[in-house]
Formats: sequence, C-alpha cells, structure tokens
Amino acid sequence: MGTPSVLWNVAKKCFTVGVISLTVSDLFASIVPVRGASMSPTFNPKTKSLLDSLSDDRVLVEKLCLSNYKFSHGDVIVFCSPDNHKEKHIKRIVGLPGDWVGTIYDVVHITEGHCWVEGDNSASSLDSRSFGPVPLGLVKGRVTHILWPPHRVSSIERKTSRNRVSPS
Repeated sequence: MGTPSVLWNVAKKCFTVGVISLTVSDLFASIVPVRGASMSPTFNPKTKSLLDSLSDDRVLVEKLCLSNYKFSHGDVIVFCSPDNHKEKHIKRIVGLPGDWVGTIYDVVHITEGHCWVEGDNSASSLDSRSFGPVPLGLVKGRVTHILWPPHRVSSIERKTSRNRVSPS
C-alpha cells in the first residue's frame, strides 16, 4: 500500500521542479544553442562540416536586461526575426536609438524603440543590413557566457565599431 504514496510524492516533486525550471527559464535566464557561422569567430569558430554542428556552442541568455531595455553597444542579443517570429537570431548590437549607422550604401538613423544588429561574420550573416533596424520588443535577452563545449567556456566581451556609428 506504500507504493502509490511514494509514486505520488515523486510525481509532485518532479512537477515542482518543472514549474520552477520553467519560471527561471522564462524570467531570468536560459540556455540557447547557436547555429551557423554568422557570429563566427565569437561563436562556432569551426562550423565547416556536419560533425562540427554536433559541437555547436551553447550560450547563457540573461533576461533581466529586458525590464528597461538596458543594452549597450557591442552586446550580443537573442531576438525574434522581424520576418518570421518563430526564428531566433543571435547578433551583436551596433546601433541604439538615436544613433546614425553607416552601411555600404547609406547612413541609417536608428529610431526610438529599435536597434541595429549585425553578425560578426558579415559574409554569412542575415542581419539589419538585410531587414533594417530591429524593434526592441523582439529582443529575448542578452548573451553573457558560452557554456558548451567545455573548452570554450568563457564570458562574452563587448566589441564595438566606433568608426561606423555616431550618436545623434
């Protein structure tokens, strides 16, 4: 007769752990895989073959920055694609509201509530040069650390390109 109560206790504990994990993942931080070479060499520096995709970087995404959209030039962010909200992209912030960003063909003014993002590997990056400024409402968090693979565990440094951005 003790077996059903043991199973019930295990089920309650599993459910509690699941609810707590989901809450932490939604509110504070989550772990996200990085696919592709658009942010190479910062992420996935050796993505050349199918076997390399098995060792894609996994990163820690901090979500506390979303409360007041506290971002800086050079931050790496995760955001939903402006074209397809089911896709998530990881790019570096180049321009913030009020900035003027120089592109190959033009100079773009970043309006309030938007940011300009670009991949570190411009040759293979779909970013603001393709779809324009990204609404800050699509940002899901800031990447702070590489967690996987073990030999690449490190924090993410901010890199800025001052020669292409001028504040208003």
